[in-house]
Amino acid sequence: MLMKRFLPSIYFLLLTLTAFAQDQLWGSYFSYYNVVDIAQSNSRVYAAGESAIFSQNTLNGELKTITSVDGLRANTITAICHSAAYSRTLVGDNTGLLIVVNNDGSIINKIDIVQETTVAASKKKINHILENNGIAYIATDYGISAFNIATLEFIDTYYLGPNGAEISVLQTAVFNGSLYAVTADSGIRRGQLSNPNLNDFSQWETYITGMWQTIAAFSETLFITNGGAIFKSFDNGTTEFFGNTPTSIVDMRVSNNYLLATSAGKILAYTPDLNLSFQINTVGEPATFSCSSIVGGKLYVGTTDKGVFAVDQTNFAIQNITPNGPLRNNIFALEKSPNNLWVAYGGYTFDYAPRENLYGISKLGQNGWISIEASDILDTRDISDITINPVNENEVYFNSFSSGLLKVVNDVPEVLYKEDNSGLERQQLTFTNSIRVIGGVFDPEGKLWMMNTRTAKPLKSLNGNTWTSYSFTEIIQSPPNEEYGIMALDKNRTKWIPTLTSGLVVYNETLSNKFIVVDESSGLPTNYVKCVAIDHNNRVWIGTVRGLRVISNIERFVTDESLTATNIVIIEDGLPQELMNEQVITDIRVDGSNNKWIATAAGAFLVSPDGQNTLFHFTKENSPLPSNIINDIEINDITGEVFFATDKGLVSYKGTSTSPSDNLNNVYVYPNPVRPGFEGDVKISGLIDNANIKITDIEGNLVYETTSEGGTVLWDTRAFGKHKVASGVYMIFIASEDGTETKVKKVMIVRGN
Repeated sequence: MLMKRFLPSIYFLLLTLTAFAQDQLWGSYFSYYNVVDIAQSNSRVYAAGESAIFSQNTLNGELKTITSVDGLRANTITAICHSAAYSRTLVGDNTGLLIVVNNDGSIINKIDIVQETTVAASKKKINHILENNGIAYIATDYGISAFNIATLEFIDTYYLGPNGAEISVLQTAVFNGSLYAVTADSGIRRGQLSNPNLNDFSQWETYITGMWQTIAAFSETLFITNGGAIFKSFDNGTTEFFGNTPTSIVDMRVSNNYLLATSAGKILAYTPDLNLSFQINTVGEPATFSCSSIVGGKLYVGTTDKGVFAVDQTNFAIQNITPNGPLRNNIFALEKSPNNLWVAYGGYTFDYAPRENLYGISKLGQNGWISIEASDILDTRDISDITINPVNENEVYFNSFSSGLLKVVNDVPEVLYKEDNSGLERQQLTFTNSIRVIGGVFDPEGKLWMMNTRTAKPLKSLNGNTWTSYSFTEIIQSPPNEEYGIMALDKNRTKWIPTLTSGLVVYNETLSNKFIVVDESSGLPTNYVKCVAIDHNNRVWIGTVRGLRVISNIERFVTDESLTATNIVIIEDGLPQELMNEQVITDIRVDGSNNKWIATAAGAFLVSPDGQNTLFHFTKENSPLPSNIINDIEINDITGEVFFATDKGLVSYKGTSTSPSDNLNNVYVYPNPVRPGFEGDVKISGLIDNANIKITDIEGNLVYETTSEGGTVLWDTRAFGKHKVASGVYMIFIASEDGTETKVKKVMIVRGN
């Protein structure tokens, strides 16, 4: 169903300090459907996904999102707590990072737990946050840390295991002056809050032995859960059965004078007199519950796959309040057409093993996101990449690494090509039964090419309804055992095909089936090639799991009998170095200025056309990237926006490298006017290549001049990079290289007082 370089180090410092504030440079496209926790104030509900959070004003329905672009630099969010008294929201993640979001939107990262050297990194996950009298008790996999919400300082740490050993604490509660801690395997521990020595493990006692999951103090009673059963607990170590759900309770809390117990398929709500007020078994569609809260007469239900539902307590009307976005944050593949961005989530492992995942697909169009859920994509699993018909962007092919080839027309799955209705073949291995398709690309005649891996004839083409197969038995040693990556097609119809073990296969059926194999013997650092790209100067850029190589010109395949791949040598700190040495390169994209965007497991690089200069190196640490693992990159050639698909979410950098136009008919200036407070650059887009741009004040004094490389240039509103120009109207004179085309535009700049 549809739901709804090498640069001076000071540069990176400046980027770190300013990137998050410049939302005009970055865009965020996160999924909020996997809700891990909920918090509340008197008039707002807060929901945490694994990579971003959002909130809704329960009075007027206004939605707010907070993402990495805003400075929310969590790894994987695991807990959230809102302090109404201090107007602060605390967000915890799996690395021990505590993020404080203030009411004004400013964000503070508390890294005390992350930097604690005495605790192993694997034990720093924050499981739960409880506020009591201005202190946040943070339950972690090593114990409990106490945090003063007013001063934003950690004040103590409690290790509750035998002899003060680290022990995982799942949740805490305060009851009758004591702090109760549910441990993973040592029962429930208790310590008096009035005791100043709680950092001494001997000051804690075992309250109840056994295995417990959640705890809450409500109506002068302490409730605990085991599996799907809820119990009242007593000081003498006894318990009394209170209620139950069919499956294990995953969340129990007190919310707006209700006790809420949430399991995967049921929510129980109890009043202070311990009567069952209501229960929720459905939110109108299949969903797995993860947490719940009550604000303003509505029950807010967090789910693992559908976001947050608001259920009216009076008439039980149901509304999904989740911000629009892709289905998931772990995005494997992207593909951009002029008006749409398609997203897929399946894929394969590093060694090309299918992940056996059945996920849906999503599209970002002019009207926002739509998604086609897993149940509606004809059982297509492990989608590896996406191919859009260049003459009809409504016809999209999803290459599956286990199911075949899915064709979608006008957002409707139309046919799944398999061995019984196409020229595709199942792989020739006895222990699996998959049809692996990857690397779809259209040639200028409209023929769709793809790789059907682990077969003797892996190269396939689809022309209308006609399938053709091409044998690789003469090209590589054992085609039925080989895996292939996403091919590139050059202007001569030559296919440049990455492989797992055989290097780079170069093949052209129109040249008497000519082929050349580029491997370790011909310059590659390894035979495992991940990706390949052809730039605007017809150079071939090869990404491997051990670095980068380049072939000087595609025409050498036509004229030569062998090809040699060479590295790019740069000068760094006065010494020659190999560009991208030993890096695992997952994708290479060429932008409108012939720069190369390179995706790695250590962030995203932008290098100059010849590779001699690294213009940017974006990482999670110096940019809004939510992860350093970049799975795919796509570029909007019209706007210059660069999309980064990571395992933690989708963000974009709104760059300037647009493809050049054929003429100056569509030049535009943005923003215009430039209003007070704007700290970004003015974009002049729609340019032809090598256009001369001169900017003058209204009296004709020159303040800036440059030449375009691609379709866009930037002006920082300074006079030749020095002082900001004053308020006024500025003229922009644009001329082609030969002077035959000209254009004049204006921009108004308004400075503050």
